[in-house]
Amino acid sequence: MTSQPTSARQGANTAPLAALSEPEVVILLASYQGARFLPAQLDSIAAQSHRNWSLIISDDGSTDGSRDIVDRFANRYGKQRVTLVDGPCVGATANFLHLLQIAPEGKILAFSDQDDVWMPQKLARAVTALHQTTGPTHYAARTLICDEDLRPLAQSRHFRRPFGFRNALIQACMAGNTSVFNAGAARILKAGAMHARDAGVVSHDWWAYQLLSGSGGHVLRDHQPVLHYRQHGRSEIGRNDTALALIKRLGMLFTGDFGQWLHANTKALAAAETLTDENRRTLAEFGKALELPGPLAAARLRRLGLYRHTRAGSAAFHAAALAGRLRQRRSDSSPSR
Repeated sequence: MTSQPTSARQGANTAPLAALSEPEVVILLASYQGARFLPAQLDSIAAQSHRNWSLIISDDGSTDGSRDIVDRFANRYGKQRVTLVDGPCVGATANFLHLLQIAPEGKILAFSDQDDVWMPQKLARAVTALHQTTGPTHYAARTLICDEDLRPLAQSRHFRRPFGFRNALIQACMAGNTSVFNAGAARILKAGAMHARDAGVVSHDWWAYQLLSGSGGHVLRDHQPVLHYRQHGRSEIGRNDTALALIKRLGMLFTGDFGQWLHANTKALAAAETLTDENRRTLAEFGKALELPGPLAAARLRRLGLYRHTRAGSAAFHAAALAGRLRQRRSDSSPSR
């Protein structure tokens, strides 16, 4: 039997025998008005060299033909392999949390955006990396940033500092569109998804990085790009590697919104039952610091040893704390985008 990927035209119920020995990866895709780019993403999933996958798509009420595209894909690859469900219709983060809640137990889970294009080895690289660890593990990777027509622009940033809870508390850097979780990590995420939803977290991938690192899980980041990260007018987040993008993101520290997001994340994490004792103490100190006036907050946060992956980012965070921009706005307790 050839080791080359099977043609994307082959149906799910006729997957090659080699796939039978591969662990199943359940792909969780949140969709909304994605008809323009969704076919290319689905085709790239079908072309994965790791053949043992299934797909759950949660659609937030699309009216542009996205659901018809999914139905046609399910007819090609089998409706026992491709499932379309109704989403909660309150934004992408809530949709991904919904997918976590309904995902099957004991499986490897992978997040997927609707507008990227995966490289053929994406799932295989993740599964290989996950098999080299024991315990709950969160894998993510770099991306190849592309324009709307998938012309390459640059590789995403390469982070050189360690990944861990003291970074995760104040920086989101495990890209959700590349994230894959082994069964142990998936179990932790499923248990915490309700708390994240109730707390109103604004970023499912940031929360996942926080929860898993806080729970003592392994955090792996692949230095190789694994997908084409399409930039377009409706991109949910967008690239963060240009000087303008970095300035914009650092500037968000001072708008007050970032402080609201930190409070929501802290609330979600405090409700989780899986944090290690050390990280629960760190979280408690972090939460207290966020409530303090600027100078006291800055001093307390600095003692906690929190860091972002660049010196400029860390300095901007502490400056925002000093300016009192991380305190929760009492007139609006819910985080906003």
